[in-house]
Amino acid sequence: PKGRREEEGKRLSLSTKNASPLPLTRPLLFLLMIWTRRITIEAACLLAMITLEPVTSFLAPHRHRRNAIIRTRHQNNDVIVRIEPTKMAGADVSNLLYQEQENIIVQRGELEEKLVTNTKQLEATVIKMRGTGKAGGFGKSSGGSRGKASSKAEGKAYAKVLKREGVLRIDNVLSPDTADAVREHLYKLRYQSEQEVKEGLMQPIQRFANVLLKQNRCDLTIPLGDELITKALEESLCKSPVGATISSVFGDGAILHEFSCLMSDPGSQRQVIHPDTPYTDGRGPVLYTCFIALQDVTLDMGPTVWLPRTHNEESHKAFKDSAASEGGGDSPKDTLIKTKPAVLGTLNKGSCAVFDSRLLHCGSANRSEDVASRALFYFSFKNPEVGYPGNPASIRRELGDANVTLGSLVEDLESFGKGKGSPLIDRLGSRMR
Repeated sequence: PKGRREEEGKRLSLSTKNASPLPLTRPLLFLLMIWTRRITIEAACLLAMITLEPVTSFLAPHRHRRNAIIRTRHQNNDVIVRIEPTKMAGADVSNLLYQEQENIIVQRGELEEKLVTNTKQLEATVIKMRGTGKAGGFGKSSGGSRGKASSKAEGKAYAKVLKREGVLRIDNVLSPDTADAVREHLYKLRYQSEQEVKEGLMQPIQRFANVLLKQNRCDLTIPLGDELITKALEESLCKSPVGATISSVFGDGAILHEFSCLMSDPGSQRQVIHPDTPYTDGRGPVLYTCFIALQDVTLDMGPTVWLPRTHNEESHKAFKDSAASEGGGDSPKDTLIKTKPAVLGTLNKGSCAVFDSRLLHCGSANRSEDVASRALFYFSFKNPEVGYPGNPASIRRELGDANVTLGSLVEDLESFGKGKGSPLIDRLGSRMR
């Protein structure tokens, strides 16, 4: 009736009288960019996360509005998002939008899984160095007894492969006993952290980093100070070629940028293929990340998938182009994913995969039937000549703010290995909350 419409119009006018036009503008621009294909689905989902708060503030006072149906198009497939403002408050809107974003990402991940057919296991890199084996890590004849010159030469040989391929595997980085102990320790830390967040003692970001498709998957940031974690770092950076490999590229001034553990439980979905940092013309590698398996990673546990030799300008240019060809054929992005050989991180316990952050990769789905959770203990080192690398760091804030260099950390770990203590790590550990 006319009177009711006028009354609703007055309420609408009052509720929006003092509102900024920005909350409405952002989501509309976001939807427009998807519709016109000015932005990739992956980037659009990230942008949506940024606009959640404006969307919430816009929808919350307008509960009398009719259901909204938003139709987006990806390739030749329609994705329909139905929003019912009358049934939701602010938090509900955020949860719904986040769920819809995840649904789109899951659908894209399933498509990419079908596109990636040329796959093989990531094999341990073989280098010809006197006194080193296939992996040259913990437990090998060279482990713990290599001189400085030999270690430097070995790191240089591995770095050459890493620069060319963008990813390499080094076995025996952690001893089996250390890997088992670290795994047990970190799952206890995860439970403790979840309880602290649940009870409101800590904010989620103080214990967990943001991760794509977080259902049944988490990125647990690790504090320094525990002797077991110090031992794991000593084995990784001093007794294996990992530290020397990173130093060969970035030097001892490389900065510890990430220190965390990725955990993928059964039921976690496949992620979309992505780089961790963008390719920038004229700038070399930004980050090198080291994933260390804390258990054998089998095919059904969701191993990481890497596309070697995609850490370059040509691959990134194709990856950004999601527009289908005029004849309805594959987009340059899908063609790239189809044609590039892929390697799977089916690592043995204690083995490590080192990769360039610009390399295209993704975590695959954990479909294990024996309730096997996959844990990857990891750290990243940043090029000291680079400021912000283009991606938030998975690291405790107290540790990230310290700007710990590879050289100072290795020196401290060597002191620890000689039984002389680790003053730097002890000092950093005392700052952890």
